[in-house]
Amino acid sequence: MNLILFGPPGAGKGTQAKHLVKKLNGFQVSTGEMLRQEIQKDTEIGKKIINDMNDGKFVNDEIVNQLIENIIFDNQKKSNLIFDGYPRSLSQAKNLDIILNKSNQKIDYIFFLNVNKETIIKRIEKRKVLEKRLDDDSVTILKRYDKYMDTTQPLLNFYSKNSNFYEIDGTLKIDEITAKIDAFLKV
Repeated sequence: MNLILFGPPGAGKGTQAKHLVKKLNGFQVSTGEMLRQEIQKDTEIGKKIINDMNDGKFVNDEIVNQLIENIIFDNQKKSNLIFDGYPRSLSQAKNLDIILNKSNQKIDYIFFLNVNKETIIKRIEKRKVLEKRLDDDSVTILKRYDKYMDTTQPLLNFYSKNSNFYEIDGTLKIDEITAKIDAFLKV
């Protein structure tokens, strides 16, 4: 089963993805984590990524799509993927559909964690202290949140028409969000 978790930065996608990885024995596909690994390796791609992230921009689709395609075609992970924060734009969603079709896979569930800006700011400030993430400063997060909301509306329109799309109140407590997702999955 392949799932998509999407929502603004700090919505709790990573937390829910970790739960689903354990529950479903799946593989978390976190573009954020993949991008941070490229930065840590100090590759040319990593340098481009850090410049985009510091400017509050999304990373170039070409870079992200190539990283995603490598994972989708990994036979050990096939049809057992939990997409955490991907796709973030309509073009990425269409690219994901193309790659999945080429690999004879599909998305079984789509969960949108809807969270307001005030909640995001509080969560990010807490996460910055706990996880010491370099990309978690309030100015950058506000840029990323606003950019996310601008680019997400077409994505919401694209996915919300699907019968496997579920919008969840992301301001709920972690275990309440988990219970809602589990209820939809019926596993």
